[in-house]
Amino acid sequence: MKLARVSGGDLEVADEIFARPYNDILVHQVVVSYQAAGRQGSKAQKTRAQVRGGGKKPWKQKGSGRARAGSSRSPIWRSGGKSFAAVPRDYRKQVNRKMYRGAMQCIFSQLIRENRLHVVNELSVENSKTKSMIAKLQTLGMPEALIIVKEVTPALYLSARNLVNVDVRDVQSVDPVSLISYAHVIITEDAIMQCEERLSTHG
Repeated sequence: MKLARVSGGDLEVADEIFARPYNDILVHQVVVSYQAAGRQGSKAQKTRAQVRGGGKKPWKQKGSGRARAGSSRSPIWRSGGKSFAAVPRDYRKQVNRKMYRGAMQCIFSQLIRENRLHVVNELSVENSKTKSMIAKLQTLGMPEALIIVKEVTPALYLSARNLVNVDVRDVQSVDPVSLISYAHVIITEDAIMQCEERLSTHG
């Protein structure tokens, strides 16, 4: 298929990647998996075996008039361990490479159908000032966008980092959540060729 460049002219891209029917179930599964992998899951508590101390019997078994106690770190004691202690949890949901690649193909194809993917020859700014990026995006008519380039230069990164609804990524760091989170996706010609190579079933 052919993609229209913002500056004019067409760019030939592979149909298997950029003209794939949208699979809502697959995309949802991959997006949920990606978000779950970002959860920390570091909540933890200590059982009576993990709390420090409590090795000595507090008092003798009989004759004291008090209830039997074998450790001062019992869950019913102050400073004792927890009865059902929380343990670190792994929230990751496994998806294989074929599923991830297929979901990315679906998302890119849907962006094209919705006219939200815009191809430019190149994207650069004069300096690392935020106003340079604002001026560039205003020229393109897209004040809010995800920008995908082959290589993120320091000037591009610094000029976009203070803009809330603008993000600059290289091809390797593009993920399904970022693709669907922005109203527009601006991608350079070099970057879309690299995406095609990475998402190809023959790669």
